[in-house]
Amino acid sequence: MIPWLGTKPVFPPASRALHRPNGLLAAGGALTPEWLLAAYRRGIFPWFNDGEPILWWSPDPRMVVFPNRVRLPRSLRKTLRNAAYEVRLDHDFPAVIRACAAPREPGGGTWITPEIQDAYIRMHELGYAHSVETYMNGELAGGLYGMALGHAFYGESMFSWRTDASKIAFAHLARFLEQQEFRVLDCQMTTSHLASLGGQEIPRSAFVELLDEATQEGLPPARWPQNGAQGPWT
Repeated sequence: MIPWLGTKPVFPPASRALHRPNGLLAAGGALTPEWLLAAYRRGIFPWFNDGEPILWWSPDPRMVVFPNRVRLPRSLRKTLRNAAYEVRLDHDFPAVIRACAAPREPGGGTWITPEIQDAYIRMHELGYAHSVETYMNGELAGGLYGMALGHAFYGESMFSWRTDASKIAFAHLARFLEQQEFRVLDCQMTTSHLASLGGQEIPRSAFVELLDEATQEGLPPARWPQNGAQGPWT
């Protein structure tokens, strides 16, 4: 059994999360800034389908990327050097989260419900949620969004309408995070795609301990500079 949360953003320790399904910790609560900030600082995030109560998760192990250890395939490095594209940060967050919410296949569903979209757009307005956008021929072609607290970034979702567009956004995000001395990029769930880009699994206890320091230091909430990371790709 998992607890039903009350009216205040008080979570049980992440160590109490279920093993099956991996990481399910609690239900209830709200998606207000107060609740979301309290959750992310503790390595907890919301994930639920439309029509379900809000479910809160903290999987073990946790997949993370350390920004200075990102692995970019040779083909992607070539694309970064030679392709005609533009990357912007925080230029059109609502367009990015709407694109991420679109079903991946006809008739498919999405966990990025209108309620989730409204909540994270509000966090963007407060300077906590950010988007990285790839433009090709002047049009949005791919991107990603997530949350930043101090020197920790929590990736939420990405989309791609053109080949490599989301990977380009990810590469620029990783470089920006490294230049800003972020400690960790949280991937939440383990995927082979993220593992190929340098993602690695660490124990949840180590991740939560890392957040204790990372979320107390670094950048204050604010819009990120649109030109993002600087420097040539090699």
